[in-house]
Amino acid sequence: MKKIKISFFAILVILTLLWLMADTILSQSKQFFAIRSSLLSHTGIIGIGTMSIAMILALRPVFLEPLTGGLDKTYRLHKWLGITGLVISIMHWLLVNVPKWLVGWGMLARPVRGPRAEPANAIFSYFQSQRGLAESIGEWAFYAVVILISLALIKKFPYKHFFKTHRLLPIVYLFLVFHSVVLMPFYYWREPIGPVMLLLMLGGTGAAIISLSRKVGHHRKAVGEISHLEYFKDNRVLKIDINLLSYWPGHHTGQFAFVTFDKDEGAHPFTLSSAWNNDGRISFMVKGLGDYTNLMPTTLKQGDLASVEGPYGLFRFKGDKPNQIWVGGGIGITPFIAHMQKLGAENHSRTIHLFYSTSAPQEDFIERLRQLAEKAKVTLHVIVSGKDARLNADRLCNIIPNWQTADIWFCGPAGFGKSLKEGMLEKGLSEDDFHQELFDMR
Repeated sequence: MKKIKISFFAILVILTLLWLMADTILSQSKQFFAIRSSLLSHTGIIGIGTMSIAMILALRPVFLEPLTGGLDKTYRLHKWLGITGLVISIMHWLLVNVPKWLVGWGMLARPVRGPRAEPANAIFSYFQSQRGLAESIGEWAFYAVVILISLALIKKFPYKHFFKTHRLLPIVYLFLVFHSVVLMPFYYWREPIGPVMLLLMLGGTGAAIISLSRKVGHHRKAVGEISHLEYFKDNRVLKIDINLLSYWPGHHTGQFAFVTFDKDEGAHPFTLSSAWNNDGRISFMVKGLGDYTNLMPTTLKQGDLASVEGPYGLFRFKGDKPNQIWVGGGIGITPFIAHMQKLGAENHSRTIHLFYSTSAPQEDFIERLRQLAEKAKVTLHVIVSGKDARLNADRLCNIIPNWQTADIWFCGPAGFGKSLKEGMLEKGLSEDDFHQELFDMR
């Protein structure tokens, strides 16, 4: 989280500093309409700048994972930038309209305008001629942004509808690029802010075109066939085995992939529950947490084709400490299952404790965990919610007195992870030694 917080604020600060270098707000008269004009430019820069970066991040750029801490963090930054773009766009719209309303109500006097400057060149002349169109397009695009981003933030909005409506944002973004290029003060293009905004909007435009052409992650997709299905009814967990029919680069345990079983539903991110043995076989464990995943045990069948895009993520169990503590909550046990498969074939010397917290203990599932843990030389602790005491920092430290020699790997409900992390940080654990997948892609 620290990396994406730094990245987020760095983006806002850099864009603001570049705007200050170009604008006259610090030297001009403090008249309301002059300040308003500068703030219109600032909110426009921040709005289209954050949306451009969010558009680029939507391409799932693997090369940025080390900088953000994994694709899950990249998507969290994408979300923050999208929300920021929405909030700033609302402020921009208010700056445009509220003064007009106040003038119309007689509460504010419109400033006397001098003669309009003659066009300095053909490009400036063209921009001037397109201002009315750009303003109209920008206003309607703003309304579309408000609706589409708001829908994306509503968790109860069905995923398949979110998937379809979110695909409209690249179109809206392209209209906003036209609006921004035409209306950005012409002299900005001669300042550092000009080339920076040009690069951002070119990058965002390219990303929008790739998205509209359905080519996101295209080079990382493989086709597979469901070879086996196993449903654990008590846990509401479906194990899906897939035989890949096309090239897969292999994966590290702890990584995830975007899997499409139904084109109408779109791709869902699922953690890989199997180690890679270079045999073309991969597995996923999916818990029924929504409309679609609840129906998967009855809709999927052996022989169905699936598109698998990946792998993604940096949840790879590569820490600096000699030992490890794993905490899996519910379906968050999945990456640990995969890594125990890998460790079972190795001769490692680490001391590893695995805490599995579940509200629906299914004996045959837990027995498989015990067998995997024993083979992998992992100490398994099963915690049944509602029966056993909740796992918190105090309890974890009591069970493992030498916890300072280990880093913690957590996968499970966000609230559980936040509480455990805060408790361990209070006890002196370094934030860099608490590893967590932010498994929330919207």
